[in-house]
Amino acid sequence: MQLFTHIVLVVAATLVLVPHSTSASATRSSLISRAHKIAVRHSTGLARDLRVAFGGILVSEPQSNSEQKAYCVSAPSSSNSSSPTSSSTTPANGHVSPSTTTSSAPTASVSSSHWKSVSAYSGSTFFNGWSFYTSADPTGGTVQYLSQSDAQNAGLVNINSAGNAVMRVDTTPTVSTNRNSVRITTDLIFTEGLVILDAVHMPTGCATWPAFWTNGPNWPAGGEIDIVEGVNNYTNNQATIHTSDGCSLPTSDATQLDITGTVVGGTNCAADETNNQGCGVRSNYNYTFGSGFNSISGGVYAMLWQDSGIQVYFFPRGSIPADITAGAPQPQSWSAPMANWPSTNCNMASHFYNHSVIFDTTLCGDWAGSAWSGTGVPGQSESCAQLTGYSSCSDFVLNSGASFAEAYWEVSSVKIYQYQS
Repeated sequence: MQLFTHIVLVVAATLVLVPHSTSASATRSSLISRAHKIAVRHSTGLARDLRVAFGGILVSEPQSNSEQKAYCVSAPSSSNSSSPTSSSTTPANGHVSPSTTTSSAPTASVSSSHWKSVSAYSGSTFFNGWSFYTSADPTGGTVQYLSQSDAQNAGLVNINSAGNAVMRVDTTPTVSTNRNSVRITTDLIFTEGLVILDAVHMPTGCATWPAFWTNGPNWPAGGEIDIVEGVNNYTNNQATIHTSDGCSLPTSDATQLDITGTVVGGTNCAADETNNQGCGVRSNYNYTFGSGFNSISGGVYAMLWQDSGIQVYFFPRGSIPADITAGAPQPQSWSAPMANWPSTNCNMASHFYNHSVIFDTTLCGDWAGSAWSGTGVPGQSESCAQLTGYSSCSDFVLNSGASFAEAYWEVSSVKIYQYQS
C-alpha cells in the first residue's frame, strides 16, 4: 500500500512540472497511462494479499446434528489371527493419535476439511494393516476362514489389474466340511471417526452373508456398527447397531430421524434384549446391496460416528460427492443419511469404543441359514430353497461350488478419518 501511494504522488508531481504544449500533452497522457497500469497491477496484488490474509477465516465448521437385522455378525471378545497383530496405541480418550495420519492433500476446488485421514487402504498395499481371522465362524456358518498365506495360495485374495482388492469364496465343486472364505480385521483401533468404503462389487447369491462393519471389545459391551449387510439375494442394504442394555432409537419414524431408509426390527438396540437383532435400518433402494449394487459398479458407503450419534450414508457410483473423491470429506454438506442413530436415548461414549473395521463373507449361519426358505424381502421373491432345489443351506454350500462365482468383494479403498479442530 505504501508503494502504491508513493507511485501516485511521484506521477502527480511530475505532471505539474510538464509544460502545456502539444508534446507535453502527449507526455502527460503517457504518464497517466503508465500510472493507471501501475495502479491496476498493485491493486490486484493488494486484493490477492487480502484474500490470502483472510482466507483462513472463511473455512466452514462441521455441524453435529443434536436432533438428530435382524441378526448380528458378532465377534468373540478376543480374535484369533493368523498373522501377528501390530499394536495400535490408543490414548485414554480412545482416539487414534494424529501422528499416525496419512492424509492426502485435497484438490484446489474443494474446501479443506477438519476430517483428517488416520489410515487408508488401497492399491497394491491394501492388505497391509489387516489381520486374517482363522477361528471358527461365530455365527455358526458353513465356512472356514483362511490365513493370508493360505488365502493367497488358494487364489481367494489378490489385487486385480484395476488395482482393487479382491476377497473371494472358494468355488471348488464339492467340499466335505466347510467352504473356504476370508475375514479380515484392521490392526487399527479407534473411537469415533468417519469410515469410507469405496467398493465395485460385493458378494451375492443364495447362502452368502457378506458384511462390512466395525466392532468393539467384549461384545456387545463395546458396540457393533453394521455398515453393509444382507443375505442371499437381497438387494437392499441393512445397517444395524448392536449394543449393551440401555440404548434405543427415540422413534421409528423416518421423517423424525431424517433418514432415507426404513427402521426394521424395532427401536431397542440392546443385543441381549432383542435376541441379538439390535436396531436396523433397511434402505429403500434396490441398488444398495448384492446384485443391485454390482449392477451400477457399486459406490461409496460412509459411516459417521460422533458423540451426537451414528449415521450411515450411501452414494451410488455416479453420485459420489467431490469432497469424498478429493480426500477432504465434508459430512455436514451431504444429503440425508440412509440410517441415523442419534444419542437421544443412547450414550455413545459408553456403548461404542475401541473399534476395528471388518470384512467377511460367511455362508449360511444364523441369518442366511434361517432365511433359506423365506421370501418377501426386496430381491428375494423366491426362496433359496426353491431356487436351488436344496432344502438345506449347508447341503447347498457343500455341493454347489460354482454357485459362488459372484461371492466376492472388489474394493477400491477403505479410508478412516478423525476430526481435528
